Amino acid sequence: MREAVLTWCVPLELLCSHPLPLSAFLKTQVKLYTCRACAGKDEMGKMVSVINTVDTSHEDMIHDAQMDYYGTRLATCSSDRSVKIFDVRNGGQILIADLRGHEGPVWQVAWAHPMYGNILASCSYDRKVIIWREENGTWEKSHEHAGHDSSVNSVCWAPHDYGLILACGSSDGAISLLTYTGEGQWEVKKINNAHTIGCNAVSWAPAVVPGSLIDQPSGQKPNYIKRFASGGCDNLIKLWKEEEDGQWKEEQKLEAHSDWVRDVAWAPSIGLPTSTIASCSQDGRVFIWTCDDASSNTWSPKLLHKFNDVVWHVSWSITANILAVSGGDNKVTLWKESVDGQWVCISDVNKGQGSVSASVTEGQQNEQ
Repeated sequence: MREAVLTWCVPLELLCSHPLPLSAFLKTQVKLYTCRACAGKDEMGKMVSVINTVDTSHEDMIHDAQMDYYGTRLATCSSDRSVKIFDVRNGGQILIADLRGHEGPVWQVAWAHPMYGNILASCSYDRKVIIWREENGTWEKSHEHAGHDSSVNSVCWAPHDYGLILACGSSDGAISLLTYTGEGQWEVKKINNAHTIGCNAVSWAPAVVPGSLIDQPSGQKPNYIKRFASGGCDNLIKLWKEEEDGQWKEEQKLEAHSDWVRDVAWAPSIGLPTSTIASCSQDGRVFIWTCDDASSNTWSPKLLHKFNDVVWHVSWSITANILAVSGGDNKVTLWKESVDGQWVCISDVNKGQGSVSASVTEGQQNEQ
């Protein structure tokens, strides 16, 4: 059987998309890991391995690191106000671009789908979102959005099926949606007061109708409805839906966290009936939200784990069967749902040292 390989890129300090405490220890390296998704119970200790360590030469702390669609380029951003792009093929680390345009710490970067070219978005404390594009081997600023009144904490590209659309969440409580209309022009829609105090994270739903794998008649074009999730300082996850008139409406409000929601991640889908969202919070808890009936739009939370520190980041594997969780305990843990519906930790990566440990519980052994 062909082995599935998943790749995570992990800054050696807290992996997060948002501002970190100023006292946090400075790290300027990024480790790239592979995860052997089909590792058996006897191989669990070898499930995660370091394939590359990139010395970025950032002059301050790294806040985000993202691989491109093909896994050959790495984008990083830092409190030194810069965005860097590296070619990391074959274990190398060649600096392709050092992008300067922000006037404050850069919190997050996001790659667009390659069908639109080589495009990267970045957001910053300076209240700006910058869209960078590579033309003839040179990276340049393509567009700058300065429509927010406070730090922009998160950027996320919509599924490529919808076109080139970028969602941006800000500390001013608003969410902006930038849509490319052609000839260098971007249309802006804004959801004001999306979250009280501020929005920390945005994540798009996959462009797949729930249940379409089973129910969709062959040859019939699916009726796509644009949706995304957001998390904020009001301790809420909110689901947003685009109406027929093009306006965005709050569709659902998910309540379970007791402190700021730091990240949300809508799981990829191939068209199964169940939709899944992961969320993490300042309260140290990670929840898995599931909706089994799209018509009723009822979401049920399940506590994945209560950590002893803030959880900054959650990220699904491309097959949505493994969730990576990163937090203030300076570790990345990988979680997988067992056959009895329980979420179990299958790997534990210490980011400070790059060491890997894994324990196989009875539930995991049964699963394998």
